[in-house]
Amino acid sequence: MKLQLAPIKYLFIGLLISSCGNQPEEQKVVLRPVKYNTVGFIGGENTRSFSGTAQTDKIINLSFRASGILTQMDIKLGQQVKKGQLLAKLDNVQSRLAYEQSLTDLNSAASQMNTAKLSLNRVRSLYEKGSSSLSDFEAAKNSYNTAQESHKSAKRGVQIQQEQIQFGYIYAPEDGIIASVTAELDENVQAGQAIGVLNAGADMQITLGIPESVINRVKENSKVSIGLSALEGVQFDGVVTEVAPALDSNTATYPVKVTVTNPTDDIKSGMAANVMFNFDDEGSGAKSLVVPTQAVGEDSQGRFVFLLESEGEKVVVKKQHISIGELSLEGFEVTSGLTAGQNIATAGLQTLLDGQEVRLQQP
Repeated sequence: MKLQLAPIKYLFIGLLISSCGNQPEEQKVVLRPVKYNTVGFIGGENTRSFSGTAQTDKIINLSFRASGILTQMDIKLGQQVKKGQLLAKLDNVQSRLAYEQSLTDLNSAASQMNTAKLSLNRVRSLYEKGSSSLSDFEAAKNSYNTAQESHKSAKRGVQIQQEQIQFGYIYAPEDGIIASVTAELDENVQAGQAIGVLNAGADMQITLGIPESVINRVKENSKVSIGLSALEGVQFDGVVTEVAPALDSNTATYPVKVTVTNPTDDIKSGMAANVMFNFDDEGSGAKSLVVPTQAVGEDSQGRFVFLLESEGEKVVVKKQHISIGELSLEGFEVTSGLTAGQNIATAGLQTLLDGQEVRLQQP
């Protein structure tokens, strides 16, 4: 029996040793490396550049003060015009009919006034002889006064209708160049509808919008540098001439106008311009908290970044929602949600999770 049990005992011991040797080893957690940047300030010493559009300082929309069919159109693109030159006219059918009717009304009023005057003279003569009553004399005077007022009103009506006829003509209000034409001959146009644009200004301006974070640093008479994309390598000098006190709701910026102090004929209305402001001379110490664009994400609650916070020896990702301002070459301006010195992730935002443990990797 002992000889038979011995192999079984050894087999059991072997299986026991084998099972102990197959226990799973504890897996080591591999932390994901994350690139990061430290949040800091910029500004207070650099120049800022904003885009705008060149245009003459006086732009006039040409339009009629009446409606009708265009029967004469003597304007074309690039045409130079002189003040008082006839540019376009309407058929003026309705105005001419109204003018003729006003003349008829004036003649009728004049006839009634003459008749009332003759009647008054007749009644006055009878009254002085005692052959007419005082009431008849007063009635004749009233009739004559009424006829006089009607005649004056008819004369004013003729003058008004004469002016209405002039509403069907467009004369050049200033010397200038036709910048655009938006109507055709024989077209039915409405009162106030622009049929063209006249550039009548002598100076060239750049119109642009300035964000609220910078507008208080832009002052009238400040000197700027101007570049135009169509004129590469050429820089122009400019001075700020207008700064709007109110926000333009369409662009969410403050309109500003800059006059080019050394313009040339090469600058045309509509050219894209780049205006550079140097705030060093303003003595402003204003700075902006800026984060790289690649560090900012967006979800249903708004813009966010991933903060990298130390918890003992660990570094943990924390999702932080922020409010941003304008976009510059350096990144997004942060208006709330961050402070200088905090570390934020700058890559892989789509794969990071709130509360995830990571390890820092130098940028």
